[in-house]
Amino acid sequence: METRLDRYEGAREKKIEQLKQLIKESKYVVFLGGAGVSTESGIPDFRSGEGIFNQESGLSYRPVDIISHSFFEAHPEEFFDFYKRKLCYPKARPNKAHRALVRLERQGKLKATITQNIDNLHQMAGSTTTIELHGSVYRNYCLGCGQKYPLEYVLKAKGVPHCEKCGAIVRPDVVLYEEHLEHENIDNAVKAIKKADLLIIGGTSLTVYPAATFAQFLKSDRVVIINKSSTYLDLQAMLTIHDSIGDVLDSAISKYVPKKKETTAAKALEKKSAAKTVTKAKTAAKPAAKSAAKPGAKASAKADSKTVSKVASKTPARAAKKAEPAKKKTSTDKAKAKKER
Repeated sequence: METRLDRYEGAREKKIEQLKQLIKESKYVVFLGGAGVSTESGIPDFRSGEGIFNQESGLSYRPVDIISHSFFEAHPEEFFDFYKRKLCYPKARPNKAHRALVRLERQGKLKATITQNIDNLHQMAGSTTTIELHGSVYRNYCLGCGQKYPLEYVLKAKGVPHCEKCGAIVRPDVVLYEEHLEHENIDNAVKAIKKADLLIIGGTSLTVYPAATFAQFLKSDRVVIINKSSTYLDLQAMLTIHDSIGDVLDSAISKYVPKKKETTAAKALEKKSAAKTVTKAKTAAKPAAKSAAKPGAKASAKADSKTVSKVASKTPARAAKKAEPAKKKTSTDKAKAKKER
């Protein structure tokens, strides 16, 4: 559902310009996203008309009931049948929204990406600040021994996946209904929002708790809502845009991406290693200089000089000079021999 303001000619462009300005003025941006961020990658959301909760489950149970903790324990076969068909999308790839957020992160503006999605697309795009509130289908673990397994293992298993080591069920590391979110993830999300000077909320109807209440921790009123449908925060937000989140973020966030900090760090490491090499060379040279100053070293130095002179005497000039004294000696010997006679 669109707002009337979005229908006016030029309203969308003006709103994107406003968003650009808000980002430009901000130093600590936090993004809070939901299923709508991934719909443009071909992953359906939950509550829209074509969402998972309004689709046929293929079973005699409602989708909302299947993805609960109690159902998982009571009917693991049915759970994994639905889970593999409806919640896992290994071929999905990041869209414009994911890539735009990564650009904002590399520009030094975006400090945290809080997501309710379990598809790992933010990390695939290159995000290093992602906080996954509901876990990820790409992480799986054995309920018996804790052995970890990739998504491929679960998808290839016939029926319920079991551990190769102990035989227990391997379950996805996702938060099901009736289960609690990880306290560490909630704490990190709240801490980030408290520090933020701009909170961008996108692709979520803000009906899932506790994420729906996170905006209250923002110390300012600088909230931007980007969602196709209305939310309870629309009228309180500084800016509300009812449009495609991928198009909006791609237009509002600069295409400029600075060089990765890793390059600078690598250069610093190179300099350090070079400095260490020079230091080692100097340290090794000191003992050699000291040993050269000792009496024993003088003798070895003389021996070395003799060796050098022998080698040098092989040259024609040196050989000629040595030959002259030898001739004089022979003539002198002859004179002495005559006198003796």
